[in-house]
Amino acid sequence: MITDHSKTACELFAGGYNCAQSVFAAFTDVTGMDKETALKLSSSFGGGMGRLREVCGACSAMFMVLGMLYGTGEEFGYEDKADHYKRIQAAAEQFKEKHGTIICRELLQGLKATSDPSPEHRTEQYYKVRPCIRFVETAAEILDKYIAENPIDSISDNK
Repeated sequence: MITDHSKTACELFAGGYNCAQSVFAAFTDVTGMDKETALKLSSSFGGGMGRLREVCGACSAMFMVLGMLYGTGEEFGYEDKADHYKRIQAAAEQFKEKHGTIICRELLQGLKATSDPSPEHRTEQYYKVRPCIRFVETAAEILDKYIAENPIDSISDNK
C-alpha cells in the first residue's frame, strides 16, 4: 500500500536525503514543522544514527513523527509516558514484522555497510542494491495508518 507520505518519503530518499530525513520531512504537512528544520533535525539519524548502523534512521524518524504528534510535553503523567512508549514499541514491532529487525546493520546484512562517516555516493548501482527505500516506505506507511486510526484532534482533546 503506497500512501502519499510514503511516495513523498521515497522521492526524498531518491533525491539524496538520508533515510531519516526522507521519512521525517515527508510528514511536515502533519507535524507543522518547516522542511528545512525537519531536514536538519533528522540529518543525524541516517545510516542508523550517523552511520553507526544502530537503529534504522527510517525507524528513528517514525518515532520522531509519533513524538511530535502524540508525545508528552511539559505536562504529563506516568500513564501518558507509558502510553507513548507502548505506541513506539508497537510501531517498532510492525516494522520488525515486515523486515525482521529495526537495526540498520542487520537490515543491510550481506551488503558493504561500514560505519565510516563518509556517506556512499548515490549512484544508479547504489539504488539497485540498497534496500533502504523499502524501509523508508514501510515507516511512512506505518505512520499513515496510525495517524488515520488515531486522529490528532482526538488525542489533543484527551490531554
